[in-house]
Amino acid sequence: MQTYFQQLTHTLRQHISDSERFTCWLSAEKTDFVRFNRSVIRQPGHVVQIVMRLQLLQGQTHVSSSLNLSGEIEQDCNSLSETLNMLREQIGDLPADPHLLIASDVNNSSHIQSSSLPDAEQMVADILEASTGLDMVGILTTGTQYRGFANSYGQQNWFESRNVNFDWSLFHAGDKAVKSNYAGFSWDKSQFQQKFDEAKQQLALLALPAISIPPGSYRAYLTPTALNELLMMLNWGGLSEKSLRTHQSCLRRLQAGEVSLHPDVHLSEDSLAGLEPVFQAQGFIKPEQIKLIDAGKLVGSMISPRSAKEYGVQSNGADGAESAKSLRMQAGNLAMKDALKQLGTGIYISNLWYLNFSDRANCRITGMTRFASFWVENGEIKAPLNVMRFDESLFRMLGEDLLALTKETETIMDDRSYGERHTGGAILPGALLKSMRFVL
Repeated sequence: MQTYFQQLTHTLRQHISDSERFTCWLSAEKTDFVRFNRSVIRQPGHVVQIVMRLQLLQGQTHVSSSLNLSGEIEQDCNSLSETLNMLREQIGDLPADPHLLIASDVNNSSHIQSSSLPDAEQMVADILEASTGLDMVGILTTGTQYRGFANSYGQQNWFESRNVNFDWSLFHAGDKAVKSNYAGFSWDKSQFQQKFDEAKQQLALLALPAISIPPGSYRAYLTPTALNELLMMLNWGGLSEKSLRTHQSCLRRLQAGEVSLHPDVHLSEDSLAGLEPVFQAQGFIKPEQIKLIDAGKLVGSMISPRSAKEYGVQSNGADGAESAKSLRMQAGNLAMKDALKQLGTGIYISNLWYLNFSDRANCRITGMTRFASFWVENGEIKAPLNVMRFDESLFRMLGEDLLALTKETETIMDDRSYGERHTGGAILPGALLKSMRFVL
């Protein structure tokens, strides 16, 4: 695939005139999808697709188009040539873009993420073996993702990752279920079985009579999965340079120094994790690490080329959405095996959903507990907990109410597949909170 991309970009460079420039972005995949229901295969599938986004530039004027390619080099070169001619017809009718900025310094790169995955058939066999006799629903997504960038200056970048993401739920009855995930660049049957056994243990606990507790503030433990849901809200414009400049960010008060998070909170964009390309669609390269929150203080932001041009700062390789794509939170000192003991009496939260801001200016978020959440007394799970709604500020949860972060972290890959498999994800610990406010 990399050689094929190089052939395409070589053809584009031959067809560009002296007054023209181009950028192109390739997004491709070879993916196996396997859907499970009631612990049997319901829908296997295989997807191969190649999409190219071609941008033509003359001065500060630009126009772009996306096209699906076949993988046949001669046919696809002809398609690119036709698209280039179409863009030439359109560009003269467009105004100049004052905030356009593309990389002109050539920074070439090639990263092929190392992996050790068996065939999809072997992973499916392991899943079916583990789920025998259970009501399991899930989706296995595995295969290779490709991203490529090139421009008329001669820059060429390549990213290739073969990975797996198995997302599943074990159902007890009604809305009582345990949700879990196994993802990464390798498939270790024993590690997967251990993760599956942990889900089965929680499933057995769901057979206990569920209880309801009155609204109020409770001690709580958030798994990495639950913490990820909260941080994705923070990542929704909160770390954006433009949002911070226009005071639309949920972290505006953190930026102003009115509040601070716990000193143990360190957040960064980690380009070395291999979850996301280090380059973006305008050719800018991310540094190995972008510090965003350090010791509870906001120290950085995600800066796209457009924001860099508008505000006179340097881009750090963010895309147009200016969100972190490979978010890492530094681990703490709490062993996961001791989480229940240190929780004492309170709520163990596996998952959260339906999250939204109830007060963006104060980073206050509301949402629901989901799936296996439990009431814990003296370090022991006593009963499954009926669904509850929380309404709490991240300034408190990750500030004065944060007691500890776990030593262990989990890799949570982006499992979206709208139009294509997404890259990116997060590497996060679990979090023990002194207090979390529940309103229903």
